[in-house]
Amino acid sequence: MREYLLTLLITAAVTYLLTGPVRKFAIVAGAMPEIRARDVHREPTPRLGGIAMFFGLCAGLLVADHLENLNEVFAKSNEPRALLSGAALIWLIGVLDDKFEIDALIKLGGQMIAAGVMVVQGLTILWLPVPGVGLVAVTQWQGTLLTVALVVITINAVNFVDGLDGLAAGMVCIATAAFFMYAYRIWYGYGIEAAAPATLFAAILMGMCLGFLPHNMHPARIFMGDSGSMLIGLVLAGSAISVTGQIDPDRLNLFSGSERSTVHQMVPAYIPLLLPLSIIAIPAADLVLAIVRRTWRGQSPFAADRGHLHHRLLEIGHSHSRAVLIMYFWSALIGFGVLAYSVNSASMWIVLGVVFLSAVGLVMLLLPRFTPHAPRWAQRFVPPRYRRYPEPSEAVEEAATDPAGTPAEALTEPPPEPAAAAAAPSLNGATALGHRPRPSARPKDKTYG
Repeated sequence: MREYLLTLLITAAVTYLLTGPVRKFAIVAGAMPEIRARDVHREPTPRLGGIAMFFGLCAGLLVADHLENLNEVFAKSNEPRALLSGAALIWLIGVLDDKFEIDALIKLGGQMIAAGVMVVQGLTILWLPVPGVGLVAVTQWQGTLLTVALVVITINAVNFVDGLDGLAAGMVCIATAAFFMYAYRIWYGYGIEAAAPATLFAAILMGMCLGFLPHNMHPARIFMGDSGSMLIGLVLAGSAISVTGQIDPDRLNLFSGSERSTVHQMVPAYIPLLLPLSIIAIPAADLVLAIVRRTWRGQSPFAADRGHLHHRLLEIGHSHSRAVLIMYFWSALIGFGVLAYSVNSASMWIVLGVVFLSAVGLVMLLLPRFTPHAPRWAQRFVPPRYRRYPEPSEAVEEAATDPAGTPAEALTEPPPEPAAAAAAPSLNGATALGHRPRPSARPKDKTYG
């Protein structure tokens, strides 16, 4: 565990330290597109954050190669090299897209080629545990198609959810934490060395996300762009593929009793293997809904819009930060709920806990619909969102009896809209939604002017 934590910390440190220089490079290179209709931020913000994340990935793999216990992963398996090859290709495509806005079909082709590169080097699905059937060996072509499909779906799911500051990096980090705990349990608890590459990939991916998040939290100073979102999606998919195709279930000691009981024992243990997208269920659901919504309207599935889940949270009335935290909550609930169920499916407390937390999440989700308003005598002591502003007719009637002599025009004026106070776009790279006062002009020094 210590070597995994060391690899995670070094990956996070390299990513964090490189993100600042990468931001300056992105500004100089002009990787700051204009504000689009679907964007939430209101100021041009540099992209290319995936550059720092890719070098963090390289640093993590390099450090792991020189550690005593993790060095065996590179000696006995070709999967780290396969992952690095596919990651380098998808990263280059993302960098070009962040700078030149390449066509969506070209990106899709690049994603399939990157997945094919990993398959050629041995990172592929060999068999699948199917509930009620058992282990099903797949042919080479079937394994290739399944691997490519899983990589492409995961990449686009992460890419679609990358719409708010810190959302994609945080959700992937949470999902990867759940996956790391599962893979480490398989590797350490059962002594299965084939799970070591997936555990290493998960630790490095957590370091990439944690190192980038301080620069990407609201208001973000830099975006990861497609170079980052596609990269972390590919690494997450590579971790799941590594576990699914290499572990021998006989060594998990799950075969006991009747065949039916054996199947029931295998199902919870292999939920993260059969359905790796369950730990990123929110991005996957957003991807499916986006495809259905756009094709129903007669649009291309790759046509951008403002119908994603995070956009709907903002429309309901949630603030930027609260929308991100709600998405974090649901991602953690699904990921760690599946993890807990895979460890002990017979415990009713796990099911009850998930149900209770789901109810709490629904209350948080619908909270803006039930925002209470304070009584008149307490409106001075509560935030503006809980105040009830008088109607224009009531304000005119109260103007005559107002002891402070406040003009009627001031009372009838509605509360200011947040959009009206937005500052004009600038090139500082921040994404603050509110107006920030600028310092007053200093008089020129007569001595040095």
